[in-house]
Amino acid sequence: MSSIVCTPPVPTPDERAPELHDRARGALLGLAVGDALGAPAENMKPSEIRARWGRITGYVTDTPAGTDDTEYAIFSGLLLARHGSALTPAHVEAAWHEWIADRAEGPFKGAGFSERGTLENLRRGLAAPISAQHRHAWSDGLAMRAAPFGVFAAGRPAEAARLVAVDGSVSHEGEGIYGGQAVAAGVAAAMAGAPPTSVVAAALAVIPDDSWTARSLRRAVSVAHRGERAVRSAVVIGGYPWTDLAPEAVALAFGAYAAADGDFRDAVLTAVNMGRDADTTAAVAGALAGATRGAAAIPEEWGAAIGPVRGSCLPSMAGHHVLDVADLLLATASGQTTPHSTPPTFRPPEPPAPIPTEPHLTAPALLPTEPHPQPPAPNPTEPHLTASVLLPAESPAAPVSAEPQPPAPAFQLSESGGGWARSWGSRGRSPLGAGCSEGLR
Repeated sequence: MSSIVCTPPVPTPDERAPELHDRARGALLGLAVGDALGAPAENMKPSEIRARWGRITGYVTDTPAGTDDTEYAIFSGLLLARHGSALTPAHVEAAWHEWIADRAEGPFKGAGFSERGTLENLRRGLAAPISAQHRHAWSDGLAMRAAPFGVFAAGRPAEAARLVAVDGSVSHEGEGIYGGQAVAAGVAAAMAGAPPTSVVAAALAVIPDDSWTARSLRRAVSVAHRGERAVRSAVVIGGYPWTDLAPEAVALAFGAYAAADGDFRDAVLTAVNMGRDADTTAAVAGALAGATRGAAAIPEEWGAAIGPVRGSCLPSMAGHHVLDVADLLLATASGQTTPHSTPPTFRPPEPPAPIPTEPHLTAPALLPTEPHPQPPAPNPTEPHLTASVLLPAESPAAPVSAEPQPPAPAFQLSESGGGWARSWGSRGRSPLGAGCSEGLR
Protein backbone atom coordinates (compact mmCIF):
# COMPACT_ATOMS: atom_id res chain seq x y z
CA MET A 1 0.00 0.00 0.00
CA SER A 2 1.30 3.45 -0.85
CA SER A 3 1.82 6.03 1.83
CA ILE A 4 -0.54 8.97 2.08
CA VAL A 5 0.31 12.63 2.57
CA CYS A 6 -2.50 14.83 3.87
CA THR A 7 -2.74 18.53 3.35
CA PRO A 8 -2.78 20.77 6.43
CA PRO A 9 -6.21 21.14 8.09
CA VAL A 10 -8.42 23.58 6.23
CA PRO A 11 -8.91 26.72 8.36
CA THR A 12 -12.37 27.75 9.47
CA PRO A 13 -14.28 30.15 7.18
CA ASP A 14 -13.65 33.17 9.42
CA GLU A 15 -9.91 32.46 9.39
CA ARG A 16 -9.74 31.90 5.64
CA ALA A 17 -11.37 35.05 4.25
CA PRO A 18 -8.23 37.23 3.97
CA GLU A 19 -6.12 34.28 2.85
CA LEU A 20 -8.60 33.24 0.14
CA HIS A 21 -8.76 36.79 -1.15
CA ASP A 22 -4.97 36.93 -1.48
CA ARG A 23 -4.77 33.48 -3.09
CA ALA A 24 -7.57 34.23 -5.57
CA ARG A 25 -5.93 37.45 -6.66
CA GLY A 26 -2.58 35.67 -6.77
CA ALA A 27 -3.94 32.96 -9.07
CA LEU A 28 -5.40 35.30 -11.70
CA LEU A 29 -2.79 38.04 -11.45
CA GLY A 30 -0.15 35.29 -11.61
CA LEU A 31 -1.76 34.00 -14.79
CA ALA A 32 -1.67 37.44 -16.42
CA VAL A 33 1.92 38.11 -15.30
CA GLY A 34 3.10 34.74 -16.63
CA ASP A 35 1.29 35.36 -19.90
CA ALA A 36 2.93 38.77 -20.33
CA LEU A 37 6.39 37.48 -19.39
CA GLY A 38 6.17 34.49 -21.70
CA ALA A 39 4.60 36.13 -24.75
CA PRO A 40 7.90 37.34 -26.32
CA ALA A 41 9.40 33.83 -26.00
CA GLU A 42 6.44 31.99 -27.51
CA ASN A 43 7.43 29.35 -30.09
CA MET A 44 11.14 29.82 -29.36
CA LYS A 45 13.79 27.27 -28.39
CA PRO A 46 15.86 27.80 -25.24
CA SER A 47 18.91 28.40 -27.43
CA GLU A 48 17.05 31.14 -29.32
CA ILE A 49 15.96 32.75 -26.05
CA ARG A 50 19.54 32.74 -24.78
CA ALA A 51 20.87 34.18 -28.02
CA ARG A 52 18.43 37.07 -27.90
CA TRP A 53 18.10 37.92 -24.20
CA GLY A 54 20.43 35.67 -22.25
CA ARG A 55 18.19 34.31 -19.53
CA ILE A 56 14.86 36.11 -19.26
CA THR A 57 14.53 37.45 -15.71
CA GLY A 58 11.75 39.99 -16.20
CA TYR A 59 9.76 41.79 -18.86
CA VAL A 60 11.68 42.19 -22.10
CA THR A 61 9.23 44.62 -23.73
CA ASP A 62 8.43 48.22 -22.82
CA THR A 63 4.67 47.61 -22.74
CA PRO A 64 4.07 44.12 -21.30
CA ALA A 65 0.54 42.84 -21.62
CA GLY A 66 -1.39 39.60 -21.55
CA THR A 67 -2.36 37.83 -24.74
CA ASP A 68 -5.34 35.68 -25.65
CA ASP A 69 -4.56 33.54 -22.58
CA THR A 70 -5.51 36.35 -20.20
CA GLU A 71 -8.49 37.50 -22.24
CA TYR A 72 -9.97 34.00 -22.52
CA ALA A 73 -9.40 33.45 -18.78
CA ILE A 74 -11.40 36.63 -18.12
CA PHE A 75 -14.06 35.38 -20.54
CA SER A 76 -14.40 32.10 -18.61
CA GLY A 77 -14.27 33.88 -15.27
CA LEU A 78 -17.15 36.20 -16.20
CA LEU A 79 -19.12 33.27 -17.57
CA LEU A 80 -18.62 31.32 -14.34
CA ALA A 81 -19.57 34.34 -12.25
CA ARG A 82 -22.78 34.64 -14.25
CA HIS A 83 -23.92 31.03 -13.73
CA GLY A 84 -21.93 29.59 -10.85
CA SER A 85 -22.20 25.85 -10.25
CA ALA A 86 -25.30 25.75 -12.46
CA LEU A 87 -23.13 26.27 -15.57
CA THR A 88 -24.22 24.14 -18.55
CA PRO A 89 -22.87 23.60 -22.08
CA ALA A 90 -25.80 25.66 -23.37
CA HIS A 91 -24.68 28.60 -21.21
CA VAL A 92 -21.13 28.29 -22.53
CA GLU A 93 -22.28 28.07 -26.14
CA ALA A 94 -24.53 31.11 -25.71
CA ALA A 95 -21.63 33.10 -24.23
CA TRP A 96 -19.36 32.18 -27.15
CA HIS A 97 -22.02 33.58 -29.48
CA GLU A 98 -22.78 36.66 -27.34
CA TRP A 99 -19.21 37.69 -26.56
CA ILE A 100 -17.19 36.32 -29.49
CA ALA A 101 -18.78 34.59 -32.49
CA ASP A 102 -21.53 37.10 -33.20
CA ARG A 103 -19.22 40.12 -32.86
CA ALA A 104 -16.47 41.59 -34.98
CA GLU A 105 -13.21 39.89 -34.07
CA GLY A 106 -10.01 41.53 -32.93
CA PRO A 107 -6.64 41.28 -34.68
CA PHE A 108 -5.95 37.79 -33.28
CA LYS A 109 -9.20 36.54 -34.83
CA GLY A 110 -10.06 34.10 -32.08
CA ALA A 111 -6.49 33.29 -31.01
CA GLY A 112 -5.22 29.75 -31.56
CA PHE A 113 -6.43 27.08 -33.96
CA SER A 114 -8.72 25.47 -31.36
CA GLU A 115 -10.56 28.74 -30.82
CA ARG A 116 -10.61 29.40 -34.56
CA GLY A 117 -12.09 25.98 -35.27
CA THR A 118 -14.68 26.42 -32.55
CA LEU A 119 -15.80 29.79 -33.88
CA GLU A 120 -16.10 28.46 -37.41
CA ASN A 121 -18.23 25.56 -36.22
CA LEU A 122 -20.47 27.80 -34.11
CA ARG A 123 -20.96 30.17 -37.03
CA ARG A 124 -22.04 27.21 -39.16
CA GLY A 125 -24.78 26.52 -36.63
CA LEU A 126 -23.11 23.54 -34.93
CA ALA A 127 -23.79 23.12 -31.22
CA ALA A 128 -21.77 21.57 -28.41
CA PRO A 129 -20.27 19.01 -28.31
CA ILE A 130 -20.12 18.93 -32.13
CA SER A 131 -18.64 22.43 -32.10
CA ALA A 132 -15.53 20.94 -30.47
CA GLN A 133 -14.94 18.48 -33.30
CA HIS A 134 -12.15 20.18 -35.19
CA ARG A 135 -8.48 19.47 -35.84
CA HIS A 136 -7.13 21.08 -32.69
CA ALA A 137 -9.45 19.93 -29.92
CA TRP A 138 -6.35 18.66 -28.06
CA SER A 139 -4.81 22.13 -27.66
CA ASP A 140 -3.99 23.96 -24.42
CA GLY A 141 -6.72 26.52 -25.11
CA LEU A 142 -8.85 25.20 -22.24
CA ALA A 143 -5.90 24.89 -19.86
CA MET A 144 -5.03 28.56 -20.39
CA ARG A 145 -8.49 29.65 -19.19
CA ALA A 146 -8.95 27.01 -16.45
CA ALA A 147 -7.62 28.88 -13.40
CA PRO A 148 -10.89 30.76 -12.67
CA PHE A 149 -12.62 27.43 -12.04
CA GLY A 150 -10.07 26.57 -9.35
CA VAL A 151 -10.57 29.97 -7.75
CA PHE A 152 -14.34 29.53 -7.71
CA ALA A 153 -14.19 25.94 -6.38
CA ALA A 154 -11.43 26.58 -3.82
CA GLY A 155 -10.66 23.38 -1.91
CA ARG A 156 -12.89 21.31 -4.23
CA PRO A 157 -10.71 19.96 -7.05
CA ALA A 158 -13.35 17.54 -8.35
CA GLU A 159 -15.90 20.36 -8.67
CA ALA A 160 -13.37 22.58 -10.42
CA ALA A 161 -12.65 19.73 -12.86
CA ARG A 162 -16.36 19.17 -13.48
CA LEU A 163 -17.05 22.82 -14.23
CA VAL A 164 -14.06 23.34 -16.52
CA ALA A 165 -15.12 20.27 -18.52
CA VAL A 166 -18.51 21.92 -19.01
CA ASP A 167 -16.75 25.05 -20.32
CA GLY A 168 -14.49 22.96 -22.53
CA SER A 169 -17.31 20.94 -24.07
CA VAL A 170 -17.84 23.70 -26.64
CA SER A 171 -14.22 23.90 -27.78
CA HIS A 172 -12.22 20.81 -26.76
CA GLU A 173 -12.23 17.04 -26.51
CA GLY A 174 -10.10 14.31 -24.97
CA GLU A 175 -6.62 15.49 -23.98
CA GLY A 176 -7.68 19.10 -24.40
CA ILE A 177 -10.30 18.57 -21.68
CA TYR A 178 -7.88 16.67 -19.45
CA GLY A 179 -5.36 19.51 -19.59
CA GLY A 180 -7.98 22.01 -18.44
CA GLN A 181 -9.15 19.71 -15.66
CA ALA A 182 -5.62 19.21 -14.33
CA VAL A 183 -5.05 22.98 -14.13
CA ALA A 184 -8.43 23.74 -12.55
CA ALA A 185 -8.02 21.01 -9.92
CA GLY A 186 -4.47 22.07 -9.14
CA VAL A 187 -5.49 25.68 -8.57
CA ALA A 188 -8.45 24.55 -6.42
CA ALA A 189 -6.10 22.52 -4.22
CA ALA A 190 -3.60 25.37 -3.96
CA MET A 191 -6.39 27.75 -2.97
CA ALA A 192 -7.01 25.54 0.10
CA GLY A 193 -3.37 25.70 1.17
CA ALA A 194 -2.20 22.39 -0.25
CA PRO A 195 1.60 22.02 -0.65
CA PRO A 196 3.00 21.57 -4.18
CA THR A 197 3.13 17.77 -3.93
CA SER A 198 -0.57 17.60 -3.11
CA VAL A 199 -1.42 20.20 -5.75
CA VAL A 200 0.15 17.94 -8.38
CA ALA A 201 -1.57 14.86 -6.95
CA ALA A 202 -4.95 16.64 -7.00
CA ALA A 203 -4.42 17.49 -10.67
CA LEU A 204 -3.60 13.87 -11.51
CA ALA A 205 -6.57 12.54 -9.55
CA VAL A 206 -9.17 14.14 -11.84
CA ILE A 207 -7.84 12.84 -15.17
CA PRO A 208 -7.49 9.28 -16.50
CA ASP A 209 -4.36 7.67 -15.12
CA ASP A 210 -3.38 6.30 -18.54
CA SER A 211 -4.02 9.53 -20.43
CA TRP A 212 -1.26 11.25 -22.37
CA THR A 213 -1.65 14.29 -20.14
CA ALA A 214 -1.21 12.27 -16.93
CA ARG A 215 1.84 10.43 -18.24
CA SER A 216 3.49 13.66 -19.38
CA LEU A 217 2.71 15.39 -16.09
CA ARG A 218 4.18 12.55 -14.03
CA ARG A 219 7.36 12.52 -16.12
CA ALA A 220 7.78 16.28 -15.75
CA VAL A 221 7.35 16.29 -11.98
CA SER A 222 9.55 13.23 -11.48
CA VAL A 223 12.57 15.05 -12.92
CA ALA A 224 11.67 18.55 -11.71
CA HIS A 225 14.40 18.57 -9.06
CA ARG A 226 16.96 18.45 -11.89
CA GLY A 227 15.74 21.73 -13.38
CA GLU A 228 14.08 23.10 -16.48
CA ARG A 229 16.34 21.32 -18.97
CA ALA A 230 15.40 17.91 -17.56
CA VAL A 231 11.70 18.83 -17.46
CA ARG A 232 11.75 19.94 -21.06
CA SER A 233 13.61 16.84 -22.23
CA ALA A 234 11.13 14.59 -20.42
CA VAL A 235 8.06 16.19 -21.99
CA VAL A 236 8.70 17.84 -25.36
CA ILE A 237 8.16 15.60 -28.35
CA GLY A 238 11.02 16.19 -30.76
CA GLY A 239 9.97 16.97 -34.30
CA TYR A 240 6.37 17.80 -33.37
CA PRO A 241 5.53 21.22 -34.82
CA TRP A 242 2.59 22.25 -32.61
CA THR A 243 3.63 24.01 -29.42
CA ASP A 244 0.09 24.31 -28.04
CA LEU A 245 -0.32 20.59 -27.43
CA ALA A 246 -2.18 20.28 -24.10
CA PRO A 247 -0.31 17.26 -22.67
CA GLU A 248 3.00 18.99 -23.35
CA ALA A 249 2.12 22.53 -22.23
CA VAL A 250 0.35 21.45 -19.04
CA ALA A 251 3.21 19.12 -18.10
CA LEU A 252 5.80 21.83 -18.69
CA ALA A 253 3.81 24.22 -16.48
CA PHE A 254 3.46 21.73 -13.63
CA GLY A 255 7.12 20.76 -14.05
CA ALA A 256 8.15 24.41 -13.69
CA TYR A 257 5.91 24.80 -10.64
CA ALA A 258 7.35 21.66 -9.02
CA ALA A 259 10.95 22.61 -9.86
CA ALA A 260 10.39 25.92 -8.06
CA ASP A 261 8.65 24.23 -5.10
CA GLY A 262 5.77 26.67 -5.60
CA ASP A 263 7.90 29.84 -5.54
CA PHE A 264 6.27 32.33 -7.89
CA ARG A 265 9.28 34.02 -9.46
CA ASP A 266 11.17 30.77 -10.05
CA ALA A 267 8.13 28.90 -11.37
CA VAL A 268 7.22 31.53 -13.95
CA LEU A 269 10.77 32.20 -15.14
CA THR A 270 11.44 28.47 -15.47
CA ALA A 271 8.39 28.13 -17.69
CA VAL A 272 9.32 31.19 -19.77
CA ASN A 273 12.89 30.07 -20.42
CA MET A 274 11.79 26.63 -21.63
CA GLY A 275 10.20 28.26 -24.65
CA ARG A 276 7.60 26.38 -26.73
CA ASP A 277 4.13 27.80 -25.90
CA ALA A 278 5.79 30.01 -23.31
CA ASP A 279 2.91 32.40 -22.69
CA THR A 280 0.55 29.55 -21.80
CA THR A 281 3.02 27.47 -19.79
CA ALA A 282 4.07 30.54 -17.81
CA ALA A 283 0.44 31.60 -17.34
CA VAL A 284 -0.47 28.18 -15.91
CA ALA A 285 2.65 28.03 -13.73
CA GLY A 286 1.86 31.56 -12.55
CA ALA A 287 -1.71 30.63 -11.67
CA LEU A 288 -0.57 27.60 -9.66
CA ALA A 289 2.19 29.48 -7.83
CA GLY A 290 -0.01 32.54 -7.31
CA ALA A 291 -2.72 30.41 -5.71
CA THR A 292 -0.09 28.68 -3.57
CA ARG A 293 1.74 31.76 -2.30
CA GLY A 294 -0.82 34.53 -2.84
CA ALA A 295 -0.67 37.87 -4.63
CA ALA A 296 1.86 39.15 -2.11
CA ALA A 297 4.43 36.73 -3.58
CA ILE A 298 4.25 38.31 -7.04
CA PRO A 299 7.05 40.86 -7.56
CA GLU A 300 5.50 44.30 -7.28
CA GLU A 301 7.01 45.57 -10.53
CA TRP A 302 5.54 42.62 -12.40
CA GLY A 303 2.05 42.93 -10.98
CA ALA A 304 1.95 46.71 -11.38
CA ALA A 305 2.46 46.38 -15.13
CA ILE A 306 -0.77 44.43 -15.55
CA GLY A 307 -3.70 46.67 -16.32
CA PRO A 308 -7.17 46.10 -17.77
CA VAL A 309 -6.96 43.95 -20.89
CA ARG A 310 -6.93 45.73 -24.22
CA GLY A 311 -9.31 43.45 -26.09
CA SER A 312 -6.61 42.69 -28.67
CA CYS A 313 -8.05 39.21 -29.12
CA LEU A 314 -11.54 39.51 -27.64
CA PRO A 315 -12.85 43.08 -28.00
CA SER A 316 -15.75 42.30 -25.66
CA MET A 317 -13.29 41.74 -22.81
CA ALA A 318 -11.59 45.14 -23.17
CA GLY A 319 -11.41 47.07 -19.90
CA HIS A 320 -11.74 44.11 -17.55
CA HIS A 321 -8.99 43.43 -15.01
CA VAL A 322 -8.05 40.00 -13.68
CA LEU A 323 -8.15 41.27 -10.08
CA ASP A 324 -11.77 42.32 -10.50
CA VAL A 325 -12.61 38.89 -11.90
CA ALA A 326 -10.94 37.21 -8.91
CA ASP A 327 -13.03 39.31 -6.50
CA LEU A 328 -16.18 38.58 -8.46
CA LEU A 329 -15.58 34.82 -8.45
CA LEU A 330 -15.14 34.80 -4.67
CA ALA A 331 -18.30 36.82 -4.25
CA THR A 332 -20.23 34.45 -6.52
CA ALA A 333 -18.92 31.36 -4.72
CA SER A 334 -19.90 32.78 -1.33
CA GLY A 335 -23.40 33.65 -2.50
CA GLN A 336 -23.02 37.43 -2.68
CA THR A 337 -24.18 37.51 -6.29
CA THR A 338 -27.10 35.78 -7.97
CA PRO A 339 -26.30 33.08 -10.54
CA HIS A 340 -27.66 33.64 -14.06
CA SER A 341 -27.37 37.40 -13.66
CA THR A 342 -25.09 39.68 -15.62
CA PRO A 343 -21.86 40.30 -13.68
CA PRO A 344 -21.99 43.68 -11.94
CA THR A 345 -19.45 46.46 -12.11
CA PHE A 346 -16.20 45.17 -10.73
CA ARG A 347 -14.16 45.90 -7.58
CA PRO A 348 -16.78 45.42 -4.85
CA PRO A 349 -16.16 47.82 -1.95
CA GLU A 350 -16.03 45.11 0.73
CA PRO A 351 -13.82 41.99 0.74
CA PRO A 352 -15.70 38.87 -0.36
CA ALA A 353 -17.07 36.45 2.19
CA PRO A 354 -15.26 33.13 2.72
CA ILE A 355 -15.80 30.15 0.48
CA PRO A 356 -17.16 26.91 1.93
CA THR A 357 -14.75 24.09 1.20
CA GLU A 358 -14.80 20.35 1.18
CA PRO A 359 -13.33 18.91 4.36
CA HIS A 360 -10.98 16.43 2.75
CA LEU A 361 -8.11 17.19 0.42
CA THR A 362 -6.01 14.05 0.69
CA ALA A 363 -3.31 13.15 -1.77
CA PRO A 364 -0.96 10.20 -1.96
CA ALA A 365 2.71 10.75 -1.78
CA LEU A 366 3.86 9.43 -5.11
CA LEU A 367 4.35 10.60 -8.63
CA PRO A 368 6.44 7.74 -10.07
CA THR A 369 8.99 8.18 -12.77
CA GLU A 370 7.94 6.62 -16.04
CA PRO A 371 9.66 5.79 -19.31
CA HIS A 372 8.64 7.67 -22.41
CA PRO A 373 5.61 5.88 -23.88
CA GLN A 374 4.33 6.28 -27.39
CA PRO A 375 1.68 9.01 -27.32
CA PRO A 376 -1.93 8.04 -28.07
CA ALA A 377 -4.07 9.69 -30.71
CA PRO A 378 -4.80 13.34 -29.82
CA ASN A 379 -8.55 13.01 -29.27
CA PRO A 380 -9.33 9.88 -27.26
CA THR A 381 -12.25 9.24 -24.93
CA GLU A 382 -14.67 11.67 -23.35
CA PRO A 383 -13.58 13.43 -20.12
CA HIS A 384 -13.41 11.27 -17.02
CA LEU A 385 -13.99 12.86 -13.65
CA THR A 386 -12.69 11.34 -10.44
CA ALA A 387 -14.46 12.63 -7.36
CA SER A 388 -11.65 11.70 -4.99
CA VAL A 389 -8.37 13.52 -4.74
CA LEU A 390 -6.59 10.29 -3.83
CA LEU A 391 -3.94 9.25 -6.30
CA PRO A 392 -3.82 5.44 -6.59
CA ALA A 393 -0.49 3.75 -6.19
CA GLU A 394 1.33 2.70 -9.31
CA SER A 395 3.98 0.11 -9.87
CA PRO A 396 7.52 1.50 -10.22
CA ALA A 397 8.85 2.22 -13.67
CA ALA A 398 12.30 2.73 -15.09
CA PRO A 399 13.79 6.17 -14.34
CA VAL A 400 14.06 8.74 -17.09
CA SER A 401 17.77 9.23 -16.58
CA ALA A 402 20.66 7.81 -14.63
CA GLU A 403 22.12 11.25 -13.96
CA PRO A 404 23.08 11.88 -10.30
CA GLN A 405 20.47 13.75 -8.30
CA PRO A 406 21.12 16.51 -5.78
CA PRO A 407 20.27 15.83 -2.14
CA ALA A 408 16.78 16.47 -0.79
CA PRO A 409 14.93 17.40 -4.00
CA ALA A 410 11.45 18.85 -3.72
CA PHE A 411 9.94 15.79 -5.41
CA GLN A 412 12.25 12.94 -4.39
CA LEU A 413 11.03 9.42 -5.10
CA SER A 414 11.55 6.61 -2.63
CA GLU A 415 10.23 3.08 -2.19
CA SER A 416 8.25 2.29 0.95
CA GLY A 417 6.87 -1.14 1.89
CA GLY A 418 5.17 -2.88 -0.99
CA GLY A 419 4.49 0.30 -2.91
CA TRP A 420 5.89 3.73 -3.56
CA ALA A 421 5.89 6.95 -1.56
CA ARG A 422 7.14 10.47 -2.15
CA SER A 423 9.38 11.99 0.48
CA TRP A 424 9.21 15.74 0.93
CA GLY A 425 12.60 17.41 0.46
CA SER A 426 14.16 20.14 2.49
CA ARG A 427 12.98 22.90 0.18
CA GLY A 428 9.85 24.26 1.85
CA ARG A 429 -1.29 31.15 -28.96
CA SER A 430 0.10 30.78 -31.92
CA PRO A 431 -0.38 27.13 -32.91
CA LEU A 432 2.74 26.98 -35.07
CA GLY A 433 5.82 25.41 -33.56
CA ALA A 434 9.38 26.56 -33.82
CA GLY A 435 10.26 23.87 -36.33
CA CYS A 436 10.29 20.17 -37.03
CA SER A 437 13.74 19.43 -35.66
CA GLU A 438 13.52 21.23 -32.35
CA GLY A 439 15.85 20.14 -29.59
CA LEU A 440 17.84 21.42 -26.64
CA ARG A 441 21.12 23.02 -27.51
